[in-house]
Amino acid sequence: MALKELRQSPTMARLLDALDDGQDVGHYGRLVFAMVARHFLKESEIVRHLARDKDFSEDEARSLYRQVVSRDYNPPRRDRILAWQADQEFKLIPNPDDPDAGNLYRELTFPDGVYDDINEYREQKAEATS
Repeated sequence: MALKELRQSPTMARLLDALDDGQDVGHYGRLVFAMVARHFLKESEIVRHLARDKDFSEDEARSLYRQVVSRDYNPPRRDRILAWQADQEFKLIPNPDDPDAGNLYRELTFPDGVYDDINEYREQKAEATS
């Protein structure tokens, strides 16, 4: 069920399809996958998908997953994904001219804690600049 929910996002479906085909999705593709999938899938499922990338081992996949979790990374915004994809061959957002493409927060519903973290960050940033 969680995989089906994750596939509701065209961005994540693209990554899942590429990983399932053994494609190299690049460093940022793997990072985005881990940052998002951790809210929907178990560690073993995430590691299994990442390890299908022809240039990424199971140990590397587990290490990336644990890094993302330990640092509590939130899913990236669309503009961050676009900046990252400029540095690699695999295109996470194949149509960057579509303003809705790659907007993970529009494509998926994350746990409340993700939104709480974002709001807390924005409040801290506003306080620091005032």
